[in-house]
Amino acid sequence: MQAELLFNAQASLGEGPAWDEKTQTLYWVDILNKRIHTWKNNRDDFFQLDDFVGCVAPRRDGGFVAALRASVQTFSGSGKRETLLATFSDEPKSNRLNDGKCDPAGRFLVGSMDMQMKQASGNLYSLISNSPPRKLLGDIRISNGLAWSTDYKIFYYIDTPTRQVRAFDYDLDSGDIANPRIVIALPESMGWPDGMTSDMQGRLWIALWGGSGVGCWNPLTGRLEARVDVPALQTSSCVFGGAERNILYVTSARVDMDAAALALSPLSGGVFAVETKTQGMPTFEFAG
Repeated sequence: MQAELLFNAQASLGEGPAWDEKTQTLYWVDILNKRIHTWKNNRDDFFQLDDFVGCVAPRRDGGFVAALRASVQTFSGSGKRETLLATFSDEPKSNRLNDGKCDPAGRFLVGSMDMQMKQASGNLYSLISNSPPRKLLGDIRISNGLAWSTDYKIFYYIDTPTRQVRAFDYDLDSGDIANPRIVIALPESMGWPDGMTSDMQGRLWIALWGGSGVGCWNPLTGRLEARVDVPALQTSSCVFGGAERNILYVTSARVDMDAAALALSPLSGGVFAVETKTQGMPTFEFAG
């Protein structure tokens, strides 16, 4: 499969796509430029913030929730800040929040990372309204892709420098994770595993940073089953959307690319799309 350019955003660090089914809107973020973007009716708009923004997720009550550098806040659909849900004062000053998404019960799971990408100082948190964040994992280098199995009993997670996808037993009632195991190990030649989504067949679609594409794996066998080529070197994340939830939207970045690299990959930083023959899992909404 070949992804086509949807919007030549030239994002520094395009990331975190999320599909709002109610409004048929694609949310995505440019982390370093501190922007939350919305793509709807073939038009891209953005909300300018004064802080890094790692990811967003739609809310059941409308609007969205966003992870900023060291806090999680709710926003209205027009981009107005509403409620401060949590601060992460125990995080090192050199850390920021990165990728995150909601589980099927409406919890917001979000991870942190060292902005210099050197220290294993990151953590993975679970957050619900009116409660402090609960730490699920620590000693993370670059907290990235999250996804669930179709029965919601398995949680998949990526710490990018490991080049692995780990699976955990997931208790949807409590939000607890247990029994970690490696289900996918990516070869160095494919790049670094970054953002991730899943489809209704239980497969994982993983953006390949430095690999110009998205790979589709069966986590039960560890086998690569499909690949989407993307005309951007630093493919960063992906999500299924569209009326039939069969369009794979893909974000990318141009951070740290010199003139020579950009000449070879001039669409880097763009947002791309490809129609697939599968239906993706929905983007779950925040219950707060």
